[in-house]
Amino acid sequence: MTYVITQPCIGVKDRSCIDVCPMDCIHGRDEDEMLYIEPEDCIDCGACVPACPVEAIFAESELPDKWRNFARINADYFQNRKSA
Repeated sequence: MTYVITQPCIGVKDRSCIDVCPMDCIHGRDEDEMLYIEPEDCIDCGACVPACPVEAIFAESELPDKWRNFARINADYFQNRKSA
């Protein structure tokens, strides 16, 4: 299991979650519309969840149905960066 950043982050990109992540696995470039969690590096500590002011971060197993696609969006973000 990993944590996933979802739709409420779009356009907000509050970086509080980055500040508390012990693995430095939350990323987003200035031009990105949201932040993303690297699933391979996330240690499932959950420190990012209470830090998010818009409640955009969920454990993958607890993703609301309407945001299930964000698990793939987060993973694809890093896969695309590695292949670029």
